[in-house]
Amino acid sequence: MADVPSAGARPAPSVGARTTAAQLRALGAPVQTPNELFRAEILHRIAETRKHGFSHTEAVAALFPHTVLPTETYEDLVAALVSGAHLLFFGPSGAGKTSLAKELWGLFPKDLWVVDGCPVGDDPLSLVNPDVAERLPPCPICRRRFSPTGEVAAFDPATVDPAKVPAVRVRRREGYGFARLQGSSEVFPDHLTGNVNLRKLEEIGDPMSPLVLEPGKLLQANRGLLLVDEIGKLPLGTQNVLLQSLQEGTVTPSKSRESFPALFVAVCTSNLSDLDNINDPLSDRLTSLHVGFNKRHSANRQIVDRSRAETAAGYVPEILLDAGVRMIEAWRLRMSDEDPDMGEVGSNRTLLDVIARAEAYGTLGSHPVPLLEDLRAGLLHAMRGRIRARSGDSFQQNSKRVQEFLDQHLEPSLKDSAKVYWCRYFRDVLKSKEDEAQGLIGEGRRLLPDGPLQTQAQNKGDMFPRFHIFVTHVQEREHPPASLGPWPAALAEFALVEKYSLFTCAEEPTDDGTAG
Repeated sequence: MADVPSAGARPAPSVGARTTAAQLRALGAPVQTPNELFRAEILHRIAETRKHGFSHTEAVAALFPHTVLPTETYEDLVAALVSGAHLLFFGPSGAGKTSLAKELWGLFPKDLWVVDGCPVGDDPLSLVNPDVAERLPPCPICRRRFSPTGEVAAFDPATVDPAKVPAVRVRRREGYGFARLQGSSEVFPDHLTGNVNLRKLEEIGDPMSPLVLEPGKLLQANRGLLLVDEIGKLPLGTQNVLLQSLQEGTVTPSKSRESFPALFVAVCTSNLSDLDNINDPLSDRLTSLHVGFNKRHSANRQIVDRSRAETAAGYVPEILLDAGVRMIEAWRLRMSDEDPDMGEVGSNRTLLDVIARAEAYGTLGSHPVPLLEDLRAGLLHAMRGRIRARSGDSFQQNSKRVQEFLDQHLEPSLKDSAKVYWCRYFRDVLKSKEDEAQGLIGEGRRLLPDGPLQTQAQNKGDMFPRFHIFVTHVQEREHPPASLGPWPAALAEFALVEKYSLFTCAEEPTDDGTAG
């Protein structure tokens, strides 16, 4: 689907364009708070996507092209944003909370008009229109700059000449309309508020100069978006500063006598273990949305497939890849994600690591196509690598738990994956014809142990015609790299089906139902 244009009917001016508040007012430039801007953008994109024939559910999911979450999570998220809420994503570690928050920054409109030279990006119309100044208060530096006496108290937007207020078109970026804060006990209020640099003030001698202000994260996010990762790890004093900005839309930098605007959409994340550390007044200002692991196998497969496509990863037979996904799903069903030492073992990060490690072990073992032993090693390496090592003894005990789990559940996962693979081919390609299936099985069993016969068959399309069709299916479905070719991939998949499926669809597991 083509990119959906941002909200706004007229063509957007280019970044770097210059004008004045007078011209912006004459053009009827819209005045929107960050929440209003975000709402308009979301509704516009959904409407434009619907015009291409997509359902409402598909249009909402299309807003988040890099995450895979349940439909109800997307709906709750979009409803909260359209209502103007600030957000708190909470859930187990590795479920995709931070990735989802980054998606929101990708969705947030980037270009805007600001007062040229303003350190916090004031709206030019806030300096010339009392109603706009009430909704989007200008900063004290701009109030002094456009005050008839140079004093903040004398500033009156009704008396400022709009033609003398310079405006420039800029793009929101890190530190300018977007700020990210990583929660920890060492993040103090000054990190959020910023301060006046007294040394620079002494050098410059002009308190109105934007060069004397060092904006903190809240000022950097003004008129944009603030991302706070692991908000529950912030000290209470720092949380109170954030609370003030959410309540009042202003913040007072250290050593400053004036308050600065800090209007933004706040998107925060928290692991389950840190929720109790968020003070109640701040929590009340945030709309809480649970972001958990996907329960549908097809969604977890989509996470892996999408990640591998984006990184141009090497080839892993689909049956092995699918079995690796099922193993992590089985872990999630049977193990608590609240265990502080083991909570990451079932995360989406592990889900991706498993396949990457299997591929790595295959490369190190000089296996053109990763083998079962490579998947086993990749699972053990990835899952054990996510154990939190508090002590040598606890790590060894938890490693043993992972090993025992692997021994117990790998073969059932492989059987499920092989059955799904074969039954899909049996239904979709062979049209459930038993005679065709038996013909393919006979050809495959003749080819597997005979390398010279494999070479001969590859070069003669009339030899083993049913297996040629299977090779084409593997190539079209799995896209093995040209350096490998479809035949080794097809032979590997056939060997796995024969070992674990026994070419039967009895009690076939689903590849699109609830995991586990």
